[in-house]
Amino acid sequence: MILFPAIDLKDGLAVRLEQGDMARATIFNRDPSEQALAFENAGFEYLHIVDLDGAFAGKPVNGRAVDRILEATDIPVQLGGGIRNMATVEGWLKKGVNRVIIGTAAVRDPAFVKEAASKFPNKIAVGLDARDGKVAVEGWAESSELDVIDIARRFEDAGVAAIIYTDIARDGMLQGLNLDATIALADAVSIPVIASGGLASIDDVKAMLEPRAKKLEGAIAGRALYDGRLNAADALALIRASRTSS
Repeated sequence: MILFPAIDLKDGLAVRLEQGDMARATIFNRDPSEQALAFENAGFEYLHIVDLDGAFAGKPVNGRAVDRILEATDIPVQLGGGIRNMATVEGWLKKGVNRVIIGTAAVRDPAFVKEAASKFPNKIAVGLDARDGKVAVEGWAESSELDVIDIARRFEDAGVAAIIYTDIARDGMLQGLNLDATIALADAVSIPVIASGGLASIDDVKAMLEPRAKKLEGAIAGRALYDGRLNAADALALIRASRTSS
């Protein structure tokens, strides 16, 4: 299990939103590269970055902030937000992003995702963000009638590295992960699934380490890390201990 600390970028700053609402943003660090380095020094193995402005604009907006993060850290980075064409995919991978996350385009243009995954094996993740099991797009500004599992099944055997499933209603609300829905998705597809949205405390980390969640690749932690509800050292120690015992 991998615990991914999240850095959400808005106007060049590290923020956290509540339920994906750009008007409900809390600034946690004015220097995202400093935040990224702090996460690396804390012992995290992988960073999760989202260009929030890019998700709404449909193209990268916080490129400078991402560049500084890549320069400041040595651990792998997965990046989403505004990745809608092959040139953007190639650009980020050339800069050193380990894998890119395709969200809106995965819903609207699945052929693009399949082409990218074929061209860059294990470098493409799909971001599926949902309200009540229905996928939302355009930085969560628009909802669809498409079911998460139906969308995920489009990418079976396409070479997609992971699916990042976010429960929008819980995101930034510290209500706990929606593990039931996330595990149901993981049971429905062979692609590794990462849980996102609502991770609130060490109890969520413990739940991720239970046998029923074993097939999940990991979980994304955001607000709980920033406001101290989740102690990074304790969480990482639990994960290391589980690896040793398994």
